[in-house]
Amino acid sequence: MKSYQKLTAAVPQPAACQVEEEGTAPMPAGHGKLAPSWVGSGLLVAAMLLSTITVCVLRQVSGGWPVLPPKCLLVPESHRFDCYPERCVVVTQELCESRGCCFIESTPPVGGKRGVPWCFYPPDFPSYTLESLNQTALGMVGLLVRREKAYYPRDIKMLRLDVEFETDTRLHIKITDAANPRYEVPLEVPRAMKRAENPIYSLDFSWDPFGVLLRRRATGTVLLNTTVAPLIFADQFLQIATSLPSRFLYGLGEHRGAFLHSLDWSTLTLWARDVSPTESFNLYGAHPFYLLMEEGGDAHGVFLLNSNAMEVALQPAPGLTWRTIGGVLDFYIFLGPDPNMVIQQYQQVIGFPAMPPLWALGFHLCRWGYGSSNKTWQTVRAMRNYQIPQDAQWNDIDYMDEYQDFTLDPQKFASLPSLVEDLHKHGQRYVIILDPGISSTNPHGSYWPFDEGLRRGLFLNTTEGQLLIGQVWPGFTAFADFSNPDTHQWWLENLQRFHAHVPFDGLWIDMNEPSNFLDGSEDGCPPGELDNPPYTPAVLGNSLSAKTVCASAKQKASVHYNLHNLYGLMEAEATASALIQIRGKRPFVISRSTFPSQGRYSGHWLGDNRSQWKDMYYSIPGLLSFSLFGIPLVGADICGFSGSTSEELCTRWMQLGAFYPFARNHNTRNEKAQDPTVFSPAARTAMKDVLLTRYSLLPFLYTLFHRAHLQGDTVARPLFFEFPRDVATLGLDRQFLWGRSLLVTPVLEPGVDSVTGYVPQGVWYDFYTGSSVNSSGEMLKMSAPLEHLNLHVREGAILPTQKPGTTSEATRGNPLRLIVALSSSATAWGDLFWDDGESLDTFERGNYSYLVFNVTQNIFTSTVLHSSTEATKVTIGTLSIFGVQKAPSKVLLNGQEKPFSYLDNQVLTVSDLGLSLSQGFSLRWL
Repeated sequence: MKSYQKLTAAVPQPAACQVEEEGTAPMPAGHGKLAPSWVGSGLLVAAMLLSTITVCVLRQVSGGWPVLPPKCLLVPESHRFDCYPERCVVVTQELCESRGCCFIESTPPVGGKRGVPWCFYPPDFPSYTLESLNQTALGMVGLLVRREKAYYPRDIKMLRLDVEFETDTRLHIKITDAANPRYEVPLEVPRAMKRAENPIYSLDFSWDPFGVLLRRRATGTVLLNTTVAPLIFADQFLQIATSLPSRFLYGLGEHRGAFLHSLDWSTLTLWARDVSPTESFNLYGAHPFYLLMEEGGDAHGVFLLNSNAMEVALQPAPGLTWRTIGGVLDFYIFLGPDPNMVIQQYQQVIGFPAMPPLWALGFHLCRWGYGSSNKTWQTVRAMRNYQIPQDAQWNDIDYMDEYQDFTLDPQKFASLPSLVEDLHKHGQRYVIILDPGISSTNPHGSYWPFDEGLRRGLFLNTTEGQLLIGQVWPGFTAFADFSNPDTHQWWLENLQRFHAHVPFDGLWIDMNEPSNFLDGSEDGCPPGELDNPPYTPAVLGNSLSAKTVCASAKQKASVHYNLHNLYGLMEAEATASALIQIRGKRPFVISRSTFPSQGRYSGHWLGDNRSQWKDMYYSIPGLLSFSLFGIPLVGADICGFSGSTSEELCTRWMQLGAFYPFARNHNTRNEKAQDPTVFSPAARTAMKDVLLTRYSLLPFLYTLFHRAHLQGDTVARPLFFEFPRDVATLGLDRQFLWGRSLLVTPVLEPGVDSVTGYVPQGVWYDFYTGSSVNSSGEMLKMSAPLEHLNLHVREGAILPTQKPGTTSEATRGNPLRLIVALSSSATAWGDLFWDDGESLDTFERGNYSYLVFNVTQNIFTSTVLHSSTEATKVTIGTLSIFGVQKAPSKVLLNGQEKPFSYLDNQVLTVSDLGLSLSQGFSLRWL
């Protein structure tokens, strides 16, 4: 929806650390932080031992540094692991050496990131020793002992190491306090019942200092080596570092940036925060998972199951350092070896995403500032008038009375129930927004949500046990505690009461980081090490309570310090559960804040973007990242949320957005409208056409979501997932695939009528015409007039499509068209999942149809592997076969001759088939 205030221009910061407000650049943080003009990262210095020694000698001759220990000189710049990561501190040699670390000034970086650390660990810095290691039924258990105290308070001297060889491709390593229980993320994870028999990895340990060395058996590649820096495990500072086998690293959200992370001394912070997407800021969700592509095309993934404030420091060694300020070190490593398999293995731990209702995959329309239900209704009618596809109409917070949840503005939105009734009559759906901040200032007895929540004790409290009061849209608010199961019941009851008046179909949960217009509360936050920990990761605002609630706030399950990053997940779970109980159908929930496993309950939109070309580009890395995170139902606000769009930008964005898995056009108040109906006839037609293309592909898209739900396949997919050994694909984030076979190449720049995109090796067919392109794996310039989006079908694929209607409900009754893209060996394969589009657990209950399509030796076969009554209501009307090398003399359908057409571009079309989807058939061309 929106942030608490608009961003302002960047404001320069003094060298001393100050709390940043939105709109100001984060305090650059380097080492020897003397002036903001050069503090940060930027230049990658290729530091060799000889050059390091030369610099030191020159310093000594000029009377600069004292003689440095040789052990410090032996560490190349790229391998210097930061010993003094604190921001807001000028790191001097004295401070550094007080920690027992090496201090060497290095070339100051240029730009706004961190550079080579001046204070870094020597090779012999004290760490833990592995004192014992014993076999268990599932793996090993060990004891780690630290004999020399590290430099953070409440160092834990004895740690327990648990290793479980859970599957042949999954390893579980957990390090925690050997003597005392600690907070652990309350996430259901699978329990291995037996030890893996033939793991594709080998695990070794360094005993003193303790370290983990993980290798891939097939190649010998070292995937993890944690001996590169000491393990530190204090009560509120946990740190472990590793070398990386390559620089091709992805994931670690939520951030705005390129899909492929830079290892040039960048730090990624994970702490849920309400801020318009901006490079280098910690954004709405926290996903401590990365995927790494190894040399040669293998892939592995690492998941740290920890919900505390965290940062991940990347460096060009290549290396990575995890720093978190609570919980335990609970790692899952996924060995793939294919990137698709890594993501499937990750979701076997966090849970597979829910199957969305079919209507969720249609086009959604919203804005903050319709101003009334009648104005909203006018937009819906205009869309129908132009016959532009639309499945769902939304309203932002302006439908509420004084921005209070579960209320309706009695004047401006009095006709909303009638609007919803009209939507339902036209096969359309209605979605409302809800915030977790509950107004606390109404007279007692006048606002049931607050009164009842207070009576039941369902809100966040201060350390003193008093109600924590913040401020959000309705004014002063209390915050629902979704870690309390009783809150889920209260949330359900509120939704039931409102649904009886306004029968909404889906819910949009916003501001659930949780966002707070105040820092902490109306009274600030108390002193203490929860709100002011010994180490604060590089969060926007330099405080855990910046624009959220106090970390010390009490919740049912734990303190907010531990649960903050789980807030959106817990609200999503409560919301999805309530929708199931209210409607008895698949829930549709879109959430701003997310955490691993949230795909089980909700989708995600990428937040309050701007109507700018760069924002349109950044949406693609956002889509692809959330594909890695197991939340396939994802999209950005099409045409941009804040600012005013242009006709060209909105046309291009509608073309791209038509291929977001979740497609919604949304913008803010006090800006001109940007729904398709308000533009020129040419732009409006281009937008309508691309939406019709999306709707024609709904059977294909729906099947992709079934595969995501069933086994964790991605929907929007990076090219390297399908071409992992093609190094040219590893940095691509201006194109993407749907599944394995539909390539989307959008225009992302103004004023052009062509686009250059990478076409991987093989035969690709123009989606619209069937004309082929035989690529050697190269960048190709494609014609892209304003009305055209380039789509290409991969050889060997069969796409189920359908004659599009203006809603998914209308579309699903139309005849199917199967598009066959023959491979160079004249084969193809595809599948189709079909059910009623909205009932719960149709696959699990057997209420579905599943068909497999095959082509070999000029014979197309449709095989029904599972059937339901829904399939009897639909027919297959047309078969289009791309890449038929010569004109057939005849075509036989189940042995009977059928008329056909054949074009010079080698497209064979057989129409008027009239075949029931529930019946298998074969078609042969001679």
